[in-house]
Amino acid sequence: MPAITSEELKTRHRQVRDDQPEGLRVRIHRAISWLARAEREPSDPDAAFIFLWIALNAAYAHEFGFEERELVQIRRFIAVLVEHDRDQRLHAVLFRQFPGPIRTLIDNRFVYEPFWRALREHDGSGRWEQQFSDSREIAMRAVVEQRDEVLLHVILDRLYVLRNQLMHGGTTWDSSMNRAQLRDGVAILGTLVPVILALMVEMKDADLGQEIFPALNV
Repeated sequence: MPAITSEELKTRHRQVRDDQPEGLRVRIHRAISWLARAEREPSDPDAAFIFLWIALNAAYAHEFGFEERELVQIRRFIAVLVEHDRDQRLHAVLFRQFPGPIRTLIDNRFVYEPFWRALREHDGSGRWEQQFSDSREIAMRAVVEQRDEVLLHVILDRLYVLRNQLMHGGTTWDSSMNRAQLRDGVAILGTLVPVILALMVEMKDADLGQEIFPALNV
């Protein structure tokens, strides 16, 4: 399944956007613009990952605050996507295109938040290792049972840690220390985000909530 380009998505969206609610239309328009920017960074995985995550953010985010963590929003968004994915395009990405990178990501402790928390807090109890083992078991069971929603939760949880490392200056640009997870992250998001946006283009009445920072005519 070849990756869908931002230009293809833009063309598809022009044909249906007038019939979409403004919130959904704006989300798609913004997300496609960031996907297009990511496509211009084939030799800079740091930049490509950041732009791809902004595209994903534009697609799902509706409000940030103490009352709701970002990962909760992502999970709600995934549930809507899986419900609308009648042709199982997300399933194809997860189980046909990227089984290797996904398994590598799941096995990588450096994109598992409790590992870093234990390091920061000097926690030598080994609790994070048990949590990591439990998380891997959940993910592997989702692979065996081919449960799209569960596997997407685990993948995006891992990629969210990588996102935080980059966005909060927790890594060096073009570092040699996180290349494996970054390459896998770009490969997975680079295919997953266009599929997500293609599904959104086809939605007519999905309730994704108010888009963050609505477009204002001032």
